[in-house]
Amino acid sequence: MFDKRYIKNFDYIILLLVLLIVCFGLIGISIATRSPVEDPEADIANSIESFNLRQVKLQIVWLATGLILLLIVVSIDYHIIAELSPWLYWIVIGLLIAVKVAGTTGGGAQRWLPIGSFRLQPSEFAKLALILMLARTLSKREEEGIHHIKDLIPLAIQMAIPFALIYIQPDLGTSLAFIAIVFGVVFTAGISWKLLALGGAIGMAAVPLAWFFLLKDYQRTRIEVFLNPGLDPLGDGYNVLQSMMAIGSGQIFGQMGIEGGILRGNTLSQLDFLPAKDTDFIFSVTAEALGFIGGISIIALFLLLVLRIIRVASKARDKLGSFIAVGVASMTLFHVFENIGMTMGLMPVTGLPLPFMSYGGSSMWTNMIAIGLVLNVGMRRHKLKF
Repeated sequence: MFDKRYIKNFDYIILLLVLLIVCFGLIGISIATRSPVEDPEADIANSIESFNLRQVKLQIVWLATGLILLLIVVSIDYHIIAELSPWLYWIVIGLLIAVKVAGTTGGGAQRWLPIGSFRLQPSEFAKLALILMLARTLSKREEEGIHHIKDLIPLAIQMAIPFALIYIQPDLGTSLAFIAIVFGVVFTAGISWKLLALGGAIGMAAVPLAWFFLLKDYQRTRIEVFLNPGLDPLGDGYNVLQSMMAIGSGQIFGQMGIEGGILRGNTLSQLDFLPAKDTDFIFSVTAEALGFIGGISIIALFLLLVLRIIRVASKARDKLGSFIAVGVASMTLFHVFENIGMTMGLMPVTGLPLPFMSYGGSSMWTNMIAIGLVLNVGMRRHKLKF
């Protein structure tokens, strides 16, 4: 049963940072889904009618239900959740198999399970299941650390199963997120530098094999375009170039700072030059509207959020709590770095959503549950005294 004395340790700053990021996302989604204004001289009332707020309202629904999930997770001791993690892990594996058998396809990928009008993306929840499984496994080793290859075998197996099922969807971006999560957790667990160097060497040696035998043609093309965006400006390089143009057109204060503001003018996203504008490229839309000030504010909020999560990890009552928080921090940091990086041409395009900003229920729920786990660890950092 939940003890109200834990509330005094509730980290309201983390929740505030999350809600501020969500607000930026709602601004981006509302602008991304707005219809172009045919008459720039039209009055404000007519311009407001150009906004289609259906997806904004749905995103608020995902937020509200996500907050409910967060509160449920917070109310259950994370030790109990960790003990249930094997069940959660295999349920997610079953859902990933179901996606391959009966999932719906979108954008050339089979990633979703249809549930009425809603599409569930199990690969999002697989990241949480992996974090909990890794934390549970490593916490049972207590102070032993990771010094031999055999110590990595159970961790590698836990990662390999969902990694393979998600990779064949195909979803390379989410698959790479698993590697980031594992790296963050095992590094915190005290992996020896020799093993770390050996893993890096094996990874580098595997790059040519992955290039020729694992990556599909379009994935290799995305990497080539990342190295040279002008290689195919009207084809595979189009998305990145349009994204960079949108961010650049925001200048310092964004389109909202231009005379007439966002209500009177049209942005590149509204004119459909920018693809996946409410999901993958939501940062580009928001930076175009709010400019450098808005873009750097979003990055700063994410940085503060990750640092705050790491602070929770450092003050956790035990290694289990520390590993859970580090896993969430690693997942969040990788998503932010990859998503914002690809919008600026600094990373290859992978289709990873930007946490709390990209439109979508599965992503919002996953990240809210992840924050719930972090708050859970922070609230129970001290044992209650009777």
